[in-house]
Formats: sequence, C-alpha cells, structure tokens
Amino acid sequence: MSQMIQLDPVAALMLAIIVALWVAAAVASIIMGLRRDVIAKTRARDIERQGALLASAPAVPFRVGLDGRIGADPRLAHWLGLPVPPATINDMAGQGVAGQDGGGISVVDAEGLAADIAAANQAGRPFERVLRLAGTDRVLLARGRPSPPAIGDGVIVWLFDNTEAERTIARLSAEGQAVSDALDSCLALIEAAPFPMWHRGPDLKLALVNSAYVAAVEGESAEEVVTNGVELVDSADGRAPRATALAARDSGRIKTHVVPVTLGGQRRTMRIVDVPMGEHGVAGYAFDIQDLEQTRGELGRFQEAQRELFDRLSAGVAQFGPDRNLIFCNQPFLQFFSLLPEWMSDHPEFDRVLERMRETQRLPEARDFPGWKAERRAWFNAVDAVEENWTIPGGQHLRVVAQPLPNGGLLLFFEDRTEQVQLSSARDTLLRVRAATFENLFEAIGVFASDGRLHIWNQSFRDIWGLSEADLAQNLRVDAMVELVAAKLADPSRAQLLRDLVRIATVDRQARTGRMALADGRYFDFAVVPLPDGNALFTLLDITASRGIEEALRGRADALEEADKLKTAFVANMSYELRVPLTSIAGFAELLDGGYAGELPAIAQEYVKAILASVGRLGSLVEDVLDLTQGAAGNLPLSEEQVDMGVLLTGAVAAARPAAEGKPLQLLVDVEPGLGEIRGDPRRLRQIADHLLNNAIAYTPPQGRVTIRVHGDDDMIVWVVSDTGPGMDAAQRAGIFDAYPRIDASNDEGKQLIGIGLPLTRQLVEAHGGSIALESEPGRGTTVTIHLPRRHGEHGHA
Repeated sequence: MSQMIQLDPVAALMLAIIVALWVAAAVASIIMGLRRDVIAKTRARDIERQGALLASAPAVPFRVGLDGRIGADPRLAHWLGLPVPPATINDMAGQGVAGQDGGGISVVDAEGLAADIAAANQAGRPFERVLRLAGTDRVLLARGRPSPPAIGDGVIVWLFDNTEAERTIARLSAEGQAVSDALDSCLALIEAAPFPMWHRGPDLKLALVNSAYVAAVEGESAEEVVTNGVELVDSADGRAPRATALAARDSGRIKTHVVPVTLGGQRRTMRIVDVPMGEHGVAGYAFDIQDLEQTRGELGRFQEAQRELFDRLSAGVAQFGPDRNLIFCNQPFLQFFSLLPEWMSDHPEFDRVLERMRETQRLPEARDFPGWKAERRAWFNAVDAVEENWTIPGGQHLRVVAQPLPNGGLLLFFEDRTEQVQLSSARDTLLRVRAATFENLFEAIGVFASDGRLHIWNQSFRDIWGLSEADLAQNLRVDAMVELVAAKLADPSRAQLLRDLVRIATVDRQARTGRMALADGRYFDFAVVPLPDGNALFTLLDITASRGIEEALRGRADALEEADKLKTAFVANMSYELRVPLTSIAGFAELLDGGYAGELPAIAQEYVKAILASVGRLGSLVEDVLDLTQGAAGNLPLSEEQVDMGVLLTGAVAAARPAAEGKPLQLLVDVEPGLGEIRGDPRRLRQIADHLLNNAIAYTPPQGRVTIRVHGDDDMIVWVVSDTGPGMDAAQRAGIFDAYPRIDASNDEGKQLIGIGLPLTRQLVEAHGGSIALESEPGRGTTVTIHLPRRHGEHGHA
C-alpha cells in the first residue's frame, strides 16, 4: 500500500509537540539516568571505601535484633574462632553450630552479654562487657548501645580485641602491686631501721621520719616531730640541716658530713647523709659513728704502735697498700736491700721496689726475672701466708714471709738467717763430730729420753751390756733393758738400780754417780747426768785395772798413816825423853854458874853460860816440836781467858828487841791504842807473837827492817809482820806451812835454821779460829798477815 497518509496540521502540530515532548522527556530521562549513574557509582565507591575502612577497623560490629538474630560481618566468626558467623548469642558460645569443636566465648560470658543486650533494648542504655574466648588467653571487649532508627530496632555491639590491653593492665597491676609492696616494705624497713631516717619535701621541710628519729630527738610521735620541724642536728636557727640538704639537692650528689649530736643526754658523733631525690625532695639518714671513731682512733694508735714495733725489730718489714704502693718500711729493710729513704718516701710500686732491689744485687739470681716478679706479685692475691728462703749474692740467707692483708695489701718480713744457717751447718758438723766422738770414746755412753727409751748409744755401751742390733733399733725402754742386762751384773738384784737412776735424772733432774760390778769380774764407775733437753746421759768407765792399783795404794796409804802415827808417837816420846837430860844439864849448869861447885875461871864461866843458852834453845825447840806434833794430831791444849792484846804484844816486842838490836835491825811497832782484849790462850798467843818476830828477825839481814802493825775492830784483830829479808820463791812459799820441821834457810852466820816456827804459828792461829797468809817475792821481803777473831768456839780444853 503505497498510499500516503496525510495528517491534519493541527494533528501534525500536536503530534510534533508530543514527539518533541517525548524526545525532551527521553533526553531528560537519559540525562537524569546518567546523573543517577554517576551518583550511584560515587556512592558505591563511598560504600566500598567505608567497607574497606570498616574491614580495617580494630573492631567488629554486629547487630542483634529484637528477635535475637545477629547480623554481622563475616569477620565475626574469625574473631570468635567459629567456622561460620553466629546467628544468635548462644551461637557465639559455640552452641548449636554444626561442626563446632572449639572457639567462641564462654557460656557465662554469652549469658551476661545476652542480659546486657536485653537491658539495652529495654532501657536504651549502653554497656560494656569483657568476653574471654574459651581455650585461649584472648580477651574481647564488647561495647553496645541501641541501634539508630535508620538501621532498625535492636542493639549495635562493637567487639574490640582487648588482649594486649588486658595483658598490659595485668602487668601494670602486678607492677603496681609490686611497687606498692616494695613501698610498704621500704616504709617498714625505714620505720624498723635502728638509726634515724627522714625525708624532706621539695620545700626541704621534714615530711617523714622514722621511730629512731623520733627517739633521737625525744619526740612524742612522728606527726609531732614533722609538724614542729624538730631537727636532729643542733642548730641555733635550724637552717644548718636544710643548708646541707639544699647543697645535696642543687648539686644532685650525695652529701656526707660528720657532726656532734646530743642523743639521750649524751654527746655522740653522727655521720649525716643527704640523698637528693630530684623533684621529690631530699632523703637523709644518720649513723652513730662514735664507736667507729673510737675504733678508728684505736686502730690508728695500734698502727702507730705496730710501726714503732716494726722499727725496733731486727727483721726488715715492708708494707704495701691495696694499690700495691709502698706505705711503710723500717730501717733494717732499707739496710738489707741498700735502699735510700728519699727514694722510698715516694711510695714506689711493688714492681719498682723489686727492680731496685735487683739493681742493688740483693735479690736471688733468676733467669726469667719478669716471670719471677709476676710470681711474687701473686702474693697479693694469696689466701695464706707465703714463706720463702732467699740466698742472695754474697752468701747471705734471708727468710721471707709474705702475709696478705684483709684490705688487699701485703706485709713482708725479711729475716737475716745467715747466722742461723751457719749455726745449723756447724750444728750438723758438731753432731757428726759428736757421733764420731761417741764411737771412739773409751767410756760407754747411753742417752735416755724423758720417756725412758734409749735414744743414743756408742759401741762400748752396746758391748758392755751385750745388746743386739734388733734391741737397739726399736729404741729399747729402760724397763726392758733391765730384764736383758740383769744377768750381766754381779748382783742381778741391783738391775732395778738402772731404771731408778734414769728416772732420777729425767724426772727429778738430779745427777747420780756410783760403782757397779759385773759378773765377769769387771768394775765400772757410772754417772747419770740430767741434760738440758730433758734427757739423761748414762756413762760407764771401766776401772777394773785401776781398781787393783787403788787397792794397792789404799794399803800403802794405810801403812803410811800407821807409820805417821808411829812417827808422831815417837816424836812425842822423844820430846818427853829429851826433857829429862835437858833438865839435868840445865840444873847442873845453873849450879856451876851459881858457884856451888867453887869459883870457876872466867873461861869456864863463859862455857857454862853457853851451855845454859844452848839448853834453853834446845828446850824451846823440844817444846815447839811437841806442840807441833800435838797440833797435827789434834790434841793441842788451849785455855780460854780474856787476854789484853796490847800488853801481850808490848811484852813480845820488848823480848825481841835485844835480838834486833844485836844484828842490828830496825824494829818498827805500830799497835793501835786501846786494842782491847781477845778471848784465847795467853801462852799460845805469846808464842804466835814470838815466832813471828823471831822468824822475821832471823831472816832479815843486818841494817834491815822489821815492822809489826796491829789494828782491830769489834770482831777482828789483824796482825801484819813484814821484813826486808831475801824473800821466797813460789816453791818455798808452797811448803812454808808444812806440818813437819825442815831445814830450809841459813842465817847471816851461815847456820841452817829449822823451819818450825811458821807451821806451829799456823796451827796456833787456826786453833784460835783465825787465819794466816804469807806474801813474799825474792828480793822483796816477806809479809805475814794474821786475822784473829775476838771470840771463838771451843778448840781444846784447859
């Protein structure tokens, strides 16, 4: 159909308008669609960004509707350790979840969360709850509040992973509790401290004091002391303690000072310590160092006394401090090692001292001196004292003692042992000589120890007793030895004497001697002597041969004694026999001299007078011989009278003067006036005077001098008779007082004299309790001194 449709213009206009409107609407729709598409894409991008932001958030939200259903992000299952997101609160505890074998919150937490959600729905208030995942240490924090109307009814809950926070809180709680406990302990320690402690606040006022502080300042309580600001240290204005605390706070360093403090009415020395604590103020404490100061003073005095003592020692002493520097040395140390005091005053180090000692060649030779020095340096760290012996050039021996000190120092002692070493060597030589001497002695020697054991012996000792080597090797005891040697003695019962002798010497420390006979006929003199070391020396001397000689000599002595008695009796009898003819001769001579036989010629009268003089001299000699014989026999008779010595000596001098003048001689007399009396025999005392004077006159040549001096005191009278004669030599002096007469000299006329006067004089002097002494030298004369007591005991009978 090709027929064209023709439209009415109005219709066409309407159609055109409709088409235009449609096109415009279409265009507008397209534009609006495009705009909406842009907005949708923009919003999608925003939602995507917000989803990503929500996915990266440290929390997971979920909504719990009024019906208890949960709308949640899939991450909630991962957070709870569940395989699928939970649909209800019970599912969060793993209840009703298929395939659940762990994870989820605890049932108790689930019930509590459900209760919180129900309360939020009803009351519209937020809540927080800590949830712990079962089987793990993870902790979640649930924060919930009613959901906004735009989302719908129910509750929005945000889960936060609070594990690290809980751990941090637990750790901080534990640390806080530990700090609290430490603070309580510290406060308890401060309170229990036996010395004052305190704390000052930032204003340096007292903020805390302990009980010791309160007691020290005699306060009533800590609060009262703090309130009143009672200071421990005496101060007129109270600023001195604060000043020291201020110095500590400003310097940031601990300040210590020693001050006197009055405690309990007593003055004590305290060490005050201020410890800065930054912005928290200053702490302080005080120690009573009164005893410490006294101890320090005593220690100082002890060290001074010790060093004075070291200075007086003959051993060298050197002391090194903990830094190994020399702090003291005495004079012997300087002398031992040839060190100068000026150099030692610089307190040299230990190694330098050793090096200087080596330079002076006063150290032992060492090939490796550094190693040797390092070994000696180890003395400082030794536990016990170290002792060494040094042999230094020149042959000197030193004993070195290194004593480590508690403070880390070292004290050295150097003792010169050269003399001891020499003595030890000499002792060893002496011991060898002694051993050799013992073996070669003729005597038998045995030394018994204090316990009675035979300690040392020689071959002679072993042979005498017949002891075996086995017996001697076990240091035979004297008890056992007695049993072995009893058969060797002539009298076996006396064997116990050996044990007694050893005991007396070792225990009683007494010496004993004696003689013993052996069964084989030998005789021994024994001696047991205590030794200084507590041992006993037992010696045996074989006197078998000498015993025979002794017996022969004893027989001869007995014969001589008997002959002497016969001689004495013969001389006494002869003296009495001689008196009879002498008396007859004297009588007839006196008759002839008296003219009874008629007038005699002159020559006959001279002969008669010579006969009378000879008879008188012979009678005097006979009397002297008789007296001498009786004195030797102990039978000299003496009387006891009071004798005026002045009168007696005057008479004796007068009797001797004619003989002195006839030589001629000079006779000098010096008798103390008022000499007084003496108790004795006047005739015998006169004999003493006569013999002394006659002997001196007889031996003095013409023109010589005889002097007699007599003086006395209350107890004693002293006679001194001296002459200028020829004197005597030693041999003559030795026998001048022999008891028997002898012809020993000649007078000036060449006639020999019988030396009977001085022996008789000695007997008479000793009979009166006195003493006589003679001094003489050839060519210097002779001096006889007699001491006679004024009173003496009975020596004879009248």
